[in-house]
Amino acid sequence: MAKKKNERLEKIRHSAAHVLADAVKKLYPGVKLGIGPAIEDGFYYDFDFSSCGEKSEGPGSFLVPEDLSRIEKEMRKIAGAKVPFQKRAVTKEEAAELLEKEGETYKLELLADLGDGERVTIYTHGDFFDLCKGPHVENTSEIGAFKLLSLAGAYWRGDEKNPMLQRVYGTAFEKEQELEEHLRLIEEARKRDHRRLGKELELFSFHEEMGAGLVLYHPKGALLRQLVVDYITARHLEKGYQLISSPHILKSDIWQTSGHYGFYKENMYFFDSEGQEYAVKPMNCPGHILVYSSRVRSYRELPLRLFELGTVYRHEKSGVLHGLLRVRGFTQDDAHLFCRNDQVESEIEKVIDFVDETLKDFGFTDIEVELSTRPEKFIGEEKDWEKATSALENTLRNKGIDYEVNEGDGAFYGPKIDIKLKDALGRSWQCATVQCDFSLPERFDLKYIDSDGEEKRPIMLHRVVLGSLERFIGALIEHYGGDFPLWLAPVQVMMVPITQDQVEYAEEAASRLRAAGLRVEVDPRDEKMQKKIRDAEVTKIPYMAVLGKREAADGTLSLRSRKDGNIGVMKTSEMIDKLTEEVKKKGR
Repeated sequence: MAKKKNERLEKIRHSAAHVLADAVKKLYPGVKLGIGPAIEDGFYYDFDFSSCGEKSEGPGSFLVPEDLSRIEKEMRKIAGAKVPFQKRAVTKEEAAELLEKEGETYKLELLADLGDGERVTIYTHGDFFDLCKGPHVENTSEIGAFKLLSLAGAYWRGDEKNPMLQRVYGTAFEKEQELEEHLRLIEEARKRDHRRLGKELELFSFHEEMGAGLVLYHPKGALLRQLVVDYITARHLEKGYQLISSPHILKSDIWQTSGHYGFYKENMYFFDSEGQEYAVKPMNCPGHILVYSSRVRSYRELPLRLFELGTVYRHEKSGVLHGLLRVRGFTQDDAHLFCRNDQVESEIEKVIDFVDETLKDFGFTDIEVELSTRPEKFIGEEKDWEKATSALENTLRNKGIDYEVNEGDGAFYGPKIDIKLKDALGRSWQCATVQCDFSLPERFDLKYIDSDGEEKRPIMLHRVVLGSLERFIGALIEHYGGDFPLWLAPVQVMMVPITQDQVEYAEEAASRLRAAGLRVEVDPRDEKMQKKIRDAEVTKIPYMAVLGKREAADGTLSLRSRKDGNIGVMKTSEMIDKLTEEVKKKGR
């Protein structure tokens, strides 16, 4: 059944954003307001301080972190006054007069975007007012326990051509203990930040000279990525998917047919070659469609499941790029399923089961599900959208899965189910999706011959299980804090010879472990054993095998676990058996 969002908490956070704006206006006369919504973990407000003096060091950098406590103090004064929030409906002309008097140019721009003749709402508390639909709590004292967290730059309306504003982030909860727990999780998240760990563990890096949002995997990171690729490829083949590979560039004509040229062009990269316009693919759909249409298909072949680890490129704005989580070049475990009408719901169900099994193997046991419906701009017929949405919704209901409805957030060609994994800190990460599409089969004139000999139109499911490999790896790093389970650890065992006399024996033992499929390194440095062990632990290697004079003479190893400490002395063959058995268990 569909879940409802926590409306009370949203009201608290939205109201806290208004109190934040009020406090900033009191402390910094002349500031102009942008927008201030409630968001998943709190709220923010955007401000233009350009008329507030010479303190700024550049666009979007007027405030410094030390200013947040001063603003927070003013917010507490406003909250303590228990000022009521009041809703008022006015004409656009009345609203414009109020905003012009305050010099709120950004709000006037938002007001102008509203339809002619509409009445609009403003919310006031004390002498502060804001153009706003609401809703809000009854009075300012109900904003509960709150905290201002950070500062950031943000282009007005997300457009790099517009002025850079300064964004103040905060969070609010009903109870103080809820806020304290949230702040604890924020600190833990800071320690697990995949960007910091990516550098410390030598997994990946970004370089301006290479281009923003483009990932450079280092040896350990590339190995981690390959382990994920090998796993997900094998699972697809087990489940009857057929592996294909499509080009990185396609002529623009095909993107016009698919609708991407009209609906997604601003996110694509184009270039000309010999008078023909090409695009670097932002999605893998057209290549899969062309494989399907390469010959006449029979109903007996359906469902046809085509799978590709397809690398795509999207022009994300530089301001939203964020480590591995938001990049311009990434690889998807992308598949397209071509189905008969009677197969659609069962195939959607199989995708959901596939996602569940896969996430559990990687150690994720909790998920959130959203059903996203038809957006304002779309292709295809409304009746087909209704059928597609019903197929997705029926599957969720039949499986007894709780979900939230995300109105208007479907793809331009079809509604979708988004599955978000929850990590060790309870944070949600966008992962899998399955989209039901009647439109592209129509636009590409896809057909199959049914049992009655008549031509029919297939229905197309777009789906990913892991989604972007880059984002998924970022989630993995933060979920485990870089301390991966044995099967995912780039280096599983570090051989630690106590003296230089044992280096040769360490290399021989390492060769045996590698031959058994384990990933092993030898630390040949002329350093103390304790330092070698400490260095291996810092780099989060699961096991260390200590080799001294006695071990070399007896043909044994002293095994040490990063988590459990000393395990004991054993033969190399015993160690191989122990570790290979642990690898087989994966996340289970």
